[in-house]
Amino acid sequence: MPVGLFRVCLLVITAIVNHPLFFPKENGTVPENTEEIIQKMKEREESLRLEQLRLEQEIADQEATQKALEKAAVVVEESKEEKVQWDMWTALSMVIFLLIELWRQDFQEGNWQDTGGEEDDMAVLGKAFKGVAFPDKAVLASFYEKRILGTTGDMARMREMVEGFADDLLEALRSVCNRDADMEVEDCMGVGSMYENWRVRKPFVCDLIVPFAPPEPYCFRCQTWCSGDSFPPDEQGYGTIKVCRADEDATGCICDKTKLGEDMLCLLHSQVSSTRPSSEMEDLLCFKNTQYLDADQVMKWFQIAVTKAWNRIAHKYEFDLSFSLLDSPGALKIKFKSGKSIAFNLTPVVQYENSDVYFISHFPRSSLAADIPSSTHWFLTFAVYERRFIQLVSKTLPANACHISCLQILSFLHGKQCSLTGPSGLTNYHLKTVLLHLLQARPSQDWAPEKLEARLQDMLKFLEKCLHEKKLYHFFIGNGKVPAELGFPIIFQRAEPLNLFRPFVLRRDIYRKMVDTFHEMLRNMSALINEYTVHIPLAHTNGIRKEPL
Repeated sequence: MPVGLFRVCLLVITAIVNHPLFFPKENGTVPENTEEIIQKMKEREESLRLEQLRLEQEIADQEATQKALEKAAVVVEESKEEKVQWDMWTALSMVIFLLIELWRQDFQEGNWQDTGGEEDDMAVLGKAFKGVAFPDKAVLASFYEKRILGTTGDMARMREMVEGFADDLLEALRSVCNRDADMEVEDCMGVGSMYENWRVRKPFVCDLIVPFAPPEPYCFRCQTWCSGDSFPPDEQGYGTIKVCRADEDATGCICDKTKLGEDMLCLLHSQVSSTRPSSEMEDLLCFKNTQYLDADQVMKWFQIAVTKAWNRIAHKYEFDLSFSLLDSPGALKIKFKSGKSIAFNLTPVVQYENSDVYFISHFPRSSLAADIPSSTHWFLTFAVYERRFIQLVSKTLPANACHISCLQILSFLHGKQCSLTGPSGLTNYHLKTVLLHLLQARPSQDWAPEKLEARLQDMLKFLEKCLHEKKLYHFFIGNGKVPAELGFPIIFQRAEPLNLFRPFVLRRDIYRKMVDTFHEMLRNMSALINEYTVHIPLAHTNGIRKEPL
């Protein structure tokens, strides 16, 4: 502190001493370069002024930039708030839309399932069907008795005749075949509408399948789309059949996958048997240069074998036998001298393991396998299990149950409509699939004979729903509720459900034709039924309420 006071005092004394007023004027000296100093001071003042202006300008620019940034920040913040509000409204709209869609689907599902109320209730199928009159019970009963019931006896007589002749023909086929080189043919089995007692359209055609196996020492190794390996979506429902030696491992010997040395031999396979000539595999009806069974080769072999068999036994019969359809190699026709004829299909199949599922080369008169990927892909048929399921369920239903009657009436209406407007993608197999689903879904008492009208409406509503959603799932594939009494293979129960309407999703023209045919069938239903119905007195219908669909 003293040092600081001393410095201040020293500075004051120095300033006083050097002040010009303490010196007289005469003793003062004026610098000679005063003007030069003044000029420099002015220049210095001017430079300071310019520097001040420059600094003021920079400060103004900084303030303007700051204001612009603040304004931009405000705009961005406002846009963010607006975007958040817009996203919130969009999300809210999507949630509302999804809730409405879920409610609509639940309502539709509950609408057709909750049809087990009063038997006289007439539910509306859809907006397109309002005003379409549904035949009453008396009309349906009269139609069924006159048009359908009388055909049952004809079917039984025809089945008996065809089965007897087919057995004789196959026995002759075995005798003309080489047991050491040709395929071994087993006994035939009847499947389809003729053996499920619901076929109504003439001409009656029996469908018989004939299992066959390769000669010793060969066997079939079957692989399906659901056996583990990935199959394209268009190959679902198909499988392949590999011809192997019986002593060959299913996965193949390691000698086929590893290059052995020149001094090494496989103890299981000799050098001769390790490589099979292509001619040998072709003799086993395989596709060229492969071990996979060729459906086209099988049908050619079967046609030739049937022709040889008929030539051997033709002298025993007073009729002719011929192949009736070029596109169906197993379609046969018996021609009597009177001019009458009987048609039936004899189709070779391959058994899947030890089950009653079969690989079938083609479907006669059907579009189920119209787009087969290749001749080495075989479609799987569950016709034997379908017949057994109908027989099993029929035992639990009331006497004279109406389930077969519903399918017969619907099949008749569909056939009549197709004869008027042309065929469509909808087939009798689709109609049978609808019945199988309803047989499993509804209790047995709902199939009493007096409930024919209500159950027929259920089938129409179920079919309309499937057409609208383009989804009709195969009854057995992916169905975990199949009765255990059938012994159905578990691998197909665990598979993904197979949509029978999948081929129509991308083929909009066929789908449109199918929907239009269904609509026309509903509109023409009363007219088609009344055409085959006798006159019913008014007194019989006074107690029956008739409402439009």
